[in-house]
Amino acid sequence: MGGFFGIASRSSCMEEVFYGTDYHSHLGTKRGGLAAYDSEIGLQRVIHKIENAPFRTKFATIFSEMRGTSAIGCISDTDPQPLLVRSNLGTYAICMIGVINNTEELIKQYLSFSGGHFDAMTGGRINSTELLAALIDQKSSFTDGIRFAQREIVGTANILILREDGRIIAARDRYGRLPVQIGRREDAYAASFESFAYQKLGFENVRELGPGEIVELTPDKETVLSKPCGTKRVCSFLWSYYGYPTSTYEGVNVETMRYRNGAIMAENDKAAGNAENIDYVGGVPDSGTPHAIGYANRSGKHFARAFIKYTPTWTRSFMPENQTDRNRIAKMKQIPVTELIHGNNLLFVDDSIVRGTQLKETVDFLYENGAASVHMRSACPPIMYGCKFLNFSRSTGDMDLLARRVIMELEGEEGMQHIDEYADGATERGKNLRRAIAEKFNFASLEFQSIEGVVKAIGLNECELCTYCWNGKE
Repeated sequence: MGGFFGIASRSSCMEEVFYGTDYHSHLGTKRGGLAAYDSEIGLQRVIHKIENAPFRTKFATIFSEMRGTSAIGCISDTDPQPLLVRSNLGTYAICMIGVINNTEELIKQYLSFSGGHFDAMTGGRINSTELLAALIDQKSSFTDGIRFAQREIVGTANILILREDGRIIAARDRYGRLPVQIGRREDAYAASFESFAYQKLGFENVRELGPGEIVELTPDKETVLSKPCGTKRVCSFLWSYYGYPTSTYEGVNVETMRYRNGAIMAENDKAAGNAENIDYVGGVPDSGTPHAIGYANRSGKHFARAFIKYTPTWTRSFMPENQTDRNRIAKMKQIPVTELIHGNNLLFVDDSIVRGTQLKETVDFLYENGAASVHMRSACPPIMYGCKFLNFSRSTGDMDLLARRVIMELEGEEGMQHIDEYADGATERGKNLRRAIAEKFNFASLEFQSIEGVVKAIGLNECELCTYCWNGKE
């Protein structure tokens, strides 16, 4: 995933862009970068790895290294960015949130006529942001170039550009899968993935860009360069998983959506007579917790935190490259509250079940501490397709996904012709999938939220939401 933040101001904005970018640290763990414009120095850029230390630590000295009245920052889970580019459009800094799936095709097409080259990384791979810039530079204006790039890219590209005169250009992907939010105060305009990032800095919310919309920001105004022109397909996981609890997208707050989502799951369980003898409901921390609160409130069962994540010193469990290291860190972070576990029937809600690499260790840990039974609920439907639009649930193949692997175990290749049935817990195949996963992970029971339930919890029309990872529909 990743996130970006930028300000065009009449006065120095480095401190604000530092904090605004840092507020996107929940979206990425690999690299952070800042670019700034100063009337005397021009454009500057700094990038650091943030795999083993947070953004704030790595950029603590930035105020003595850079200065500017306009600046952009990026948290990236992929390539180093922002990049500084000099082209026919001038010199500018650029960053992108999203993914380009047709990279090789675009590279071959570009090299066939340009006579140019790309800076290659190990294995010949190139920086996706550099490819994006090459597409934009094929046109005579930023607006035409961004439109061209958005048409040519198979995937998703939210774009933030800092020009050599300090103006900022922000563009939302043509399907609006991810947000771009605009904020304003008396002396500045801001563009951000997360609106709370600029609200904490004294900006008021102006609006969210529409699909394919392009705007230019100066300290004094916002100018629309290209009006919304696409069909909205916002990623549903914004609310279910990776959106920050205080965030609001398309007018829907993340935390309140998760409460509604949990309540809907509780209603489904009650109607089906599932998991009636529960002592405590809890969330798999952290993003499963609000779903669990909603479940507990609606079911009338007590909410409890039967184990706590120890976060003051342990790194985030998905940061290490090695899966064994990720599992070990995740296990070391789990501190039990034995009094809430021993002898009790527990129901946990997780935000999603993707690969299932850490779930069994979590359940075993609960049984080791005396749990009588552990029931599991997923706040999302079974993930059947690796995301091809964002850097979320991306994998080398669909068989990395737990649901797919279990279907193969149950029915082989024939099962892949019945994925819709396996996703539906009311069908015989759907019941078999849940039963098989429960046995594999030692769950007393397992249920998934339905697509209809997620859509209801979000409150938008299903046609405005991307549900590809659940049903394969683009």
